[in-house]
Amino acid sequence: MNFKQLQQKLKDLKQESITIYYALRDKRTPLIAKIFAGITIAYLLSPIDLIPDFIPVLGILDDLILVPILIKITVSLIPDDLYAEIKENVNADEKLQKRWYLAILVIAIYVALLIFLYLKFFKK
Repeated sequence: MNFKQLQQKLKDLKQESITIYYALRDKRTPLIAKIFAGITIAYLLSPIDLIPDFIPVLGILDDLILVPILIKITVSLIPDDLYAEIKENVNADEKLQKRWYLAILVIAIYVALLIFLYLKFFKK
C-alpha cells in the first residue's frame, strides 16, 4: 500500500466516523448500533487510549486496529438504506468538521473522573 492509498483510507475512515456521529443522533438507528456508535465516537475523541501512544509501535497499533474495527462493526449494525441516507446528508452538510469543541465534553468527563479518583484514593 502506497502513501496515496493510505491517505485515501484515512479520509474514508474520517468520513465514516462523521456519518456514525450523525447515525448516533438519528432516532431511526437501532439501539445496539447507537451503543457501538457511542463507543466509537467516545474512543475517537478520547484523550486516553487503551495502550498509550508513547509506547513504541503498540501505542499506535491499537488506533490502527481498534478504530477501523469499531467503525466496521458500527456501520454493519446500521441498516444499509439508513446509512446511505445519513451519508448523503453528511456529504451535503459538512458542519460537523467545524464542531471541534464537542471534544471538550469528553475531556471534561475524563478530568472529572481523574479528580474523583484522586479524591477517593489519594487524598486522606
